[in-house]
Amino acid sequence: MTTHTKAMRPEDLTRLFVERANAGDAEGLAALYEEDAVMAYPPGRHTVGREAIRALWEKVLAQGPHFAFEEPLPTLVSGDVALTSTPPKDGSGARAQVVRRQADGSWLRLLDQPEFAPPTA
Repeated sequence: MTTHTKAMRPEDLTRLFVERANAGDAEGLAALYEEDAVMAYPPGRHTVGREAIRALWEKVLAQGPHFAFEEPLPTLVSGDVALTSTPPKDGSGARAQVVRRQADGSWLRLLDQPEFAPPTA
């Protein structure tokens, strides 16, 4: 396994995600998640576990998408758990992740909701 830079602040996860996605690094993306993480993707489904998340990103990245950096909203931290979020640049809704501090002080994603639409009136 390749050694990847660790997220030492919850906000680092967003930047590392974009860098690794644009480099086509599915293994590096998976390394941003805890072993038993849950990602609400593809829409309407859940992908569970780091290995399944890696396999999913391999398929997605094979299509050559480009990810733009989105400025994170202020992080909400409670002890070793934090909520991170970003508003998509296209205004299509929001992205949110629950992240957890690891024993070495780094942060990994535990729950990832990569896209959801705002409620309709």
